[in-house]
Amino acid sequence: MKTQTENIYWVIELAINPGRFEDLKTLVAELFEANRNKVGFLTYEVAISDDRQVCHIYERFQDSAAIISHTQSFGATFATRFFEILKPTRFVIYGTPSAEVKDAVAAFNPVYMTPLAGFRKHSL
Repeated sequence: MKTQTENIYWVIELAINPGRFEDLKTLVAELFEANRNKVGFLTYEVAISDDRQVCHIYERFQDSAAIISHTQSFGATFATRFFEILKPTRFVIYGTPSAEVKDAVAAFNPVYMTPLAGFRKHSL
């Protein structure tokens, strides 16, 4: 029962730097606006721990080309502020990203999880 999707998604766990939660809320709103209409960027969700010290970002992309497009625009526009506010602690990528994607995110030492089985339902 292998999944038949070329979607690639990731969950990034990040530590929120002390005193930066309000900055994070502003940045997340800007990222939401910048990404919501991008072709191939399918899902963007951010969750915060109760103590506001840990953030998880879940992003799903249509394919590797959409990730490359995202990383290029993210790097140019948001990376500096993002990494002043957040420190990556774990990065897990699901799917089968291209070698180009793997090169683009190599500095974060991601864990790669290859699809084994699954299904995805849409609204009933």
